[in-house]
Amino acid sequence: MTKKPCIALLFIFLFFCVAITYSQELKLSNLFCDNTVLQRGTEVPVWGVAAPKEKIRVKYAGQSVTTRTGKDGKWMVALAPLQASKTPREMTITGNSEIVLSNVVVGEVWICSGQSNMQFSVDNVPETKALLASSENIRSFEVKRTVSFKEEDNVSGKWADVPPTSAVAFGFAYFLEKSADIPIGIIHASWGSSSLEAWMPRDMAEEFPYFKDIIDDFDADTETRNRINNALSSGEGWSNQEDIFMRRQPNILYNAMMKPLAPYACRGLVWYQGERNTRYYSGVPEVTEDNWFHRVIGMKEYGDVLQSWVKRYRKEWKNNKMHFSVVMLPGYGKGTNNNPDIDSKSPTAISWAWMRESQLKVLNLPYTSVVNTIDLGDETNVHPKDKLPIGIRLALLAEKHTLDKNIVAEGPILNQVKAQDNKLVVHFNNAQGLKTVDEKAPIGFWIADDSMQWHKAEAKIVGEEVVLSNDDIKNPVYVRYAFAGKPDVNLVNGADLPAYPFRTDNQIPID
Repeated sequence: MTKKPCIALLFIFLFFCVAITYSQELKLSNLFCDNTVLQRGTEVPVWGVAAPKEKIRVKYAGQSVTTRTGKDGKWMVALAPLQASKTPREMTITGNSEIVLSNVVVGEVWICSGQSNMQFSVDNVPETKALLASSENIRSFEVKRTVSFKEEDNVSGKWADVPPTSAVAFGFAYFLEKSADIPIGIIHASWGSSSLEAWMPRDMAEEFPYFKDIIDDFDADTETRNRINNALSSGEGWSNQEDIFMRRQPNILYNAMMKPLAPYACRGLVWYQGERNTRYYSGVPEVTEDNWFHRVIGMKEYGDVLQSWVKRYRKEWKNNKMHFSVVMLPGYGKGTNNNPDIDSKSPTAISWAWMRESQLKVLNLPYTSVVNTIDLGDETNVHPKDKLPIGIRLALLAEKHTLDKNIVAEGPILNQVKAQDNKLVVHFNNAQGLKTVDEKAPIGFWIADDSMQWHKAEAKIVGEEVVLSNDDIKNPVYVRYAFAGKPDVNLVNGADLPAYPFRTDNQIPID
């Protein structure tokens, strides 16, 4: 073959490549479709793809914003802050072609994510399901549960003019809508038994060596990657076994289900996750063929990783005020993988109490809140059905912290403990109307002296304080309250919100 035919073939090849590139049709991210809910009160990014250098115009609510696509065909514009509106309007996106979205409204948008207790269906909670008949102005985007080895640009799903399938997400949206009287949009992205690590971007390995080890091993595991690729490419869908296998891997849920959501304008993210990280008290365990899915960080370190995770997500959304509302793990009677059978009332057993303490560390960051669930849960069921109070409390926290309503949204929170004679006096914040739900003496308090031998405390409410004593302890020093797997509690404030668990010692437990 001579050089001239080769050159001709090359030009033909390049011509078709250029033609394909420049004929790329105008498309939006799947987050923008009919029934979309846009976030009020902040810039609203809108993005998609088209041919390189194509002029794009987005029109909505009297605004008209233009841009040109880059060499890669990607484009993004930002609408100026919008006022809440229940009135459906059209959004028009024009390039070499035109897209018209119908029934677009403006309100409060929240992402609801986590593992099985966030995924837990409305149909399984009769009290919450009963609210469906009176719900209005609630829309949802159900993110398809899938994985990817790379960070995706687009997400699988669409907006629908119906409430979310998650009981917690719907309960939250229902009571928030009743309070704010504006449209509520829920982006629901959860998957049962997923770990925090499943939702972590790869670059967090630069901060956490344990995560780097996990990612490096995952990248080198050809068998696992092939198994996942085969499941994803199966024309008949994947089996339940493959489903469990994929959702328990690191990073790849973030790539497919969370990364492509950014930077969609939203008020914040509700995070109900942690059960998967309670298998061990501390560190990352050695794993075998039988417990491969346990290779995640333990309860002790979870809180530090969670704080960095929140900051990393805010960076992805370019929003340092993005609110994160964490759902505390409720009462549960089992221990760790090494010691599952524990006394669920003991203040020293290695229980979910240590995970709750880690979750509360998120409050070290601004624009965060933690829903107290210490009075909820099930001794033997990791999937309790009492989800309605969680939705109510989530809505209260959102009203206070993101809608600036002057309301009581949290129960009593430890302020300080003072010694008085042979007693300890516990001072709380949010203690107006301090009482017990059964009008009996407060329970769930344990005290100790320097020997660290814990004794049940006799507790008495005096005004907005609780006075603790025990005849066997002459010089009490430390307090633990509701610090157990499934503690008995009855202390609330005037808003009937439960007191948050706490401990005043820094003793490290021995598993």
